[in-house]
Amino acid sequence: MAGQIPQRFIDDLLGRVDVVEVVGERVQLKKAGRNYAGLCPFHQEKTPSFTVSADKQFYHCFGCGAHGNALRFLMEYEKLPFPEAVEQLAGRLGLDVPREGADDPHARERDKKRKEGVNLLELAASFYRERLKMGEGQSAKRYLEGRGLSSEVIQTYGIGYAPGGWEALKQHLSERGIPESVQVEYGLLIHREDTGRTYDRFRDRVMFPIRDLRGRTIAFGGRVMGDEQPKYLNSPETPVFHKGRELYGLYEARQVSSKLEQLVMVEGYMDVVALAQYGIHNAVATLGTATTEDHLSRLFRLVSRVVFCFDGDRAGRQAASRALETVLPLMIDGREARFLFLPEGDDPDTLVRREGAEAFRDRVTCAMPLSEFLFEQAAQGRDLNTVEGRERFASQVLEALNKVPEGMLKSLLLEALAKRSGLAQQQLQALLEKRAAPSKEPAYWEPVAEPEAKESREPENVRRSKPKTRSQVLSPVGRIVQLLLHEPGIVSTLPDTLEWLPEDEHTPLCRDLVALLQAGRYRSPQVVLAHFQGSPQGQVLAELAKRELLLPKDTREAELLSLVEYLKSKQQQLSPQKEVETLVEQFAALVKKQESGEKLSADERQKFMKLLAMTKY
Repeated sequence: MAGQIPQRFIDDLLGRVDVVEVVGERVQLKKAGRNYAGLCPFHQEKTPSFTVSADKQFYHCFGCGAHGNALRFLMEYEKLPFPEAVEQLAGRLGLDVPREGADDPHARERDKKRKEGVNLLELAASFYRERLKMGEGQSAKRYLEGRGLSSEVIQTYGIGYAPGGWEALKQHLSERGIPESVQVEYGLLIHREDTGRTYDRFRDRVMFPIRDLRGRTIAFGGRVMGDEQPKYLNSPETPVFHKGRELYGLYEARQVSSKLEQLVMVEGYMDVVALAQYGIHNAVATLGTATTEDHLSRLFRLVSRVVFCFDGDRAGRQAASRALETVLPLMIDGREARFLFLPEGDDPDTLVRREGAEAFRDRVTCAMPLSEFLFEQAAQGRDLNTVEGRERFASQVLEALNKVPEGMLKSLLLEALAKRSGLAQQQLQALLEKRAAPSKEPAYWEPVAEPEAKESREPENVRRSKPKTRSQVLSPVGRIVQLLLHEPGIVSTLPDTLEWLPEDEHTPLCRDLVALLQAGRYRSPQVVLAHFQGSPQGQVLAELAKRELLLPKDTREAELLSLVEYLKSKQQQLSPQKEVETLVEQFAALVKKQESGEKLSADERQKFMKLLAMTKY
């Protein structure tokens, strides 16, 4: 019997883990206001009704009612027993799970072995830091001082030194009871199969500890001080380190500010710490690998803007092209990616030392938007003055747009492509849909249309509440809804009442949207979409959001007012047949009221006599 897990430990554990991160590793989430949303993993659905709150550390599905904290999510999603779910969460933080009344010797042995592995990397980090301060670390200290790093920055980033001997760390850890097999497992020792010998992986290198979001050392990066190769050496994949997911400097950046607005992606450890030396604390670096979707998903959960910083040489441009390919599928509305190219021969380290922090910040501010870099890449080596050049240019951009999630950004990119290529936007849209048709799976935020050949399974009242939006021409009311969605602020120009609204398939949605905008004063289309998310009306709005307005922003208010005036005039200009039908209905109603014995009012009697004369009774 291993003993019960103390409640105080569970409470502390839930206070330290991030439910958004736990869920986001298993469910594709996107930002929706202050929360995150995605398709519920516990029941089948086509539109997102599953939300995760970073503030409340809670998830809830409005469709099936599933709800709970990070611990409950692991139990439900992974089908784990309670103790194993606690163990998994604690493992993320490098914590041992205490047991009350634990008396099982096998359980104690397992806990001891696991503790060795968890503490090993922290012991190694402490060892490297201590060696930097000793005589054998003077060469590394001089190297760091020569790179302009202060003792404060060295301490903040926990930089140390790995001695040049073959077994310095091995002996240090073995003296503390850490088995060599564990040291090999966590990437600190190399095991030679041919000789059976083990020796230190990192020797005579400046050591950079790699920390997770909780500040726990999970791996190392070592840099040589001379011209030896490899210049950088990273820890291998281990039970706690996956280089395609972790980023150097992210923990330190969050320590400086918990409300980061943007992060700058650079290429090396020295770039991160050099920028920090000059007061730029929002830089991160990949760990010997190209930027992955996991990297970017983690960053976009923290900030809305990522700036890729590359050298201006050919290799830097190629790396930027790969980053562009990686980031395109993640560019949902509300996210921004920019590309900063440094002068050839410079990196962030050399540039910030030569130009200073303000100049570097200015370069980041003026970094090239994703759209410009996309068009620049597609135009490279092509003569856009020729039909063939424009065709290849447009084809390459369309290929890229096929990867971008549906939304306003995609619509705006398509509009910009139309202007640059000279092709009509409708033509480009048709070509894009044709390219996407054979292979494209619906993105999780897109409404999924039922095949026309199948009978709809939805109730009749729900089907009536979902007007079609794929038709080429919207009704005036549908156009009003679209204008209000794209420009919520213009709702203030509408009349006080909605008596001018005719009966139309979009009228119920228009009334609800106007009421929402007037009550909540929402000014962001994304907030509006989030409010209706998971409902039939939300599907309609998502469809309307994809359709471009094709009007400058300063003319949209005028168009809204003209549509309102048009609808008012239509109500006042009934056809002769409709007018006759209306008079007959009024006369019949008054006759029925009089025959029932009810007394007509003075106005009704006057109206009755007038109608009687008109009908010549």
